[in-house]
Order: sequence, then structure tokens, then C-alpha cells
Amino acid sequence: QLQLVESGGGLVEPGGSLRLSCAASGFTFDSYAVGWFRQAPGKEREGVSCINGSGGVTNYADTVKGRFTISRDNAKDTVYLQMNSLKPEDTAVYYCAADPWLAVSICEPDPRFEFWGQGTQVTVSS
Repeated sequence: QLQLVESGGGLVEPGGSLRLSCAASGFTFDSYAVGWFRQAPGKEREGVSCINGSGGVTNYADTVKGRFTISRDNAKDTVYLQMNSLKPEDTAVYYCAADPWLAVSICEPDPRFEFWGQGTQVTVSS
């Protein structure tokens, strides 16, 4: 059982908040950097936020800085993405990915990452 599972997506009004969770199982979680990525209809998958194995280094896309916060609880094998002040432009399927070599400073998707979750839909609409 080697996997990541996202949860917490849903429908929210502009200005609202959601907290996404990425739960890992079957591997040594604290050895893996983790990223959140999203893909909106008609757009390429893009990096949202990334965090290193210990949680001490983070990175955010300019579009979400000041609104989103990434964190991790290695005792629970879980990474979170707290999303505040949500905008319609945040509407997308959100995926988490984990890899020992995920570059937090770059934080862009790579299909070679060892683990990808199945995605969770976030819809921001009035």
C-alpha cells in the first residue's frame, strides 16, 4: 500500500476557505518532499506550493502567496494546504505529489515524481 490520498475539496464562495489534506501510506513519509499542484480546465498543471521533508522549507506560487499555507504533520503522515481568500481563479483539481528529489525551490509538476494522489476538486463560485 504505497499511495497518497487527497481530501477536503468542495464548493466554496469567493473569499471562503478550504483545507486540503494529503495522507500518505506505505513509505517513509518524512524522507519525501511534497508538493500541491492544480489543473484547471484548458490549462496546464501548475505548481501551487511545496514543502520539504522536515517542514522547514516552503515555497508558494505568486498567485497564492499570502492566501495559502502549506504544512505537514509527519506523525500523521499528512500534508495540508490551508486555502483562504479563495478566488474563482483557484478553481481546479488539486493534486499532491511526493518524491525525495522534488525541488521545493522550483515547485513544478513532474510525471517522474514517485507518488501522485488522485486529485480533489476545488470549485470557487458564487
